[in-house]
Amino acid sequence: MPPLLDIRNLNIEFAAKNSEKAAALAVRDVNFSIAPGEVLGLVGESGSGKSITSLAIMRLLPPQARLSGEIFFTENGSSRNLTMIPDESMRQLRGSRIAMIFQEPMTALNPVMRVGDQIAEAVLAHALHAKNKHSKHDAQKLAVEAMTNVAISQPDRRARDYPHQLSGGMRQRIMIAMAIVNHPQLLIADEPTTALDVTIQAQILALLADLRTKFGLAMLFISHDLAVVSQVADRVAVMYAGSIVELGPKQEIFRVPAHPYTRGLLDAVPNLQTDRSRPLGTIEGTVPPLQAMPIGCPFEPRCQYRIPECSSAFPPLTEVAPAHWARCPVVNSK
Repeated sequence: MPPLLDIRNLNIEFAAKNSEKAAALAVRDVNFSIAPGEVLGLVGESGSGKSITSLAIMRLLPPQARLSGEIFFTENGSSRNLTMIPDESMRQLRGSRIAMIFQEPMTALNPVMRVGDQIAEAVLAHALHAKNKHSKHDAQKLAVEAMTNVAISQPDRRARDYPHQLSGGMRQRIMIAMAIVNHPQLLIADEPTTALDVTIQAQILALLADLRTKFGLAMLFISHDLAVVSQVADRVAVMYAGSIVELGPKQEIFRVPAHPYTRGLLDAVPNLQTDRSRPLGTIEGTVPPLQAMPIGCPFEPRCQYRIPECSSAFPPLTEVAPAHWARCPVVNSK
């Protein structure tokens, strides 16, 4: 069975306003796939290229972005390159077959429009392309049904509320309802729990797990929180400075991390066995600026295991164990 989503050699750069300055390389040689029903966790610190990658999938990049590579999406056994299809075809897919939960509900939701109408609008936007046409009344019913699916109590009444009348967790549920109302095949969740407290965060994660089971959703789950990703993902991709430095099954990534950056991230996370008398591990140095990426491995200036080969060429993503890949000359030379 072909993957639902297959990204090959994706590169995204932003041209500098001043022609004398170098372009900013935001995403570099990104390759990954997602199978039907699978959850891939995309992990990395702020600015690593996670959200830009998701926007490329949705074809929502700003005009100044220059993209190369291929993004294949499979629907009804037919695979199409999303970078090449007409804008109208992409509009049909976006929000119906591929949906996205954006980072901040308060900025993503229209503040002067009732939340039920906003969910219904997602139905009506795709009604012209659906086999079964939906009236406004049908769309409202589907909106209430979606709110029920995301465990919002009294959905008929809540549908008449405005975003400012809802709590942060409730607004996040509205965003999820808007994303699933058309029953997509792929759901992109961009930091869906970042601004929530721990209790609400757990509820949202449980909700996403239930929706995955109920609708057979495949998910690209984007986060900087390793603990959250460990709960929801089947496989994990670790991004650093615009490129994927490690990719593999969740158990492998957390049990035997191969890339020094992944090890550094895991060492910085406290657990019940952490010695409280010692400071947590840190990664020395800073991320290189996008306009001045080194020729070799972008993590090389901060890596305690670096060898001469690390600075001479950009390392390829190499399989270090079955289905476990790492972009590291040191690991690959062992």
